[in-house]
Amino acid sequence: MNPAHAPLLTLEPLIEAVKEGVEAAGWTLSGMQKTTSYEYGGRWRGESSRSAYLFFHAVALDESVSVDAFLDETSRGIQGNLALVIGGPELVDPRPALAALASAVRERIPRTYRAPVSLRLRLADAEHPPESATVEARVRIMIPGGALRSGHAEVSRVSAEGVRAFEQLLAQRVARIQYPDRKSSNC
Repeated sequence: MNPAHAPLLTLEPLIEAVKEGVEAAGWTLSGMQKTTSYEYGGRWRGESSRSAYLFFHAVALDESVSVDAFLDETSRGIQGNLALVIGGPELVDPRPALAALASAVRERIPRTYRAPVSLRLRLADAEHPPESATVEARVRIMIPGGALRSGHAEVSRVSAEGVRAFEQLLAQRVARIQYPDRKSSNC
């Protein structure tokens, strides 16, 4: 079997495939963190997991826009997701922004991906009024199990395709989240 089409079973080959795909879409690796976790009680008694967080940026975009990847290997197999992360301005009511973002995701992200959408509101401290909260929008796509079973080439392709779909979301300014202006039209 061609190694590019062998199932991905461990964390390191998954990291390489995702990294290759996201970089092929024009993004640069900003950082990576690997962790090993052990749980000795409850449901995961005696099991461990190895995880990797990869952070990417695009030179053509404002620093408040990134793509993050979370990849996980457990005794139950591997899994992963890519997330578009957008830091935004203050919002008074996040519901219209969340509705518009969800609508844009339905239009721009291929339906073959499960794509959770979230907004995270953050106050600088408890003394600030709620309307001064800043927002972080996050759109995730899960790397399909079929891609993981198909191997490096497919995970790389899916990663690049996912990032290109994220770029389409960025091109379509959604709701009251004012996405940063693009510094160039290359992305």
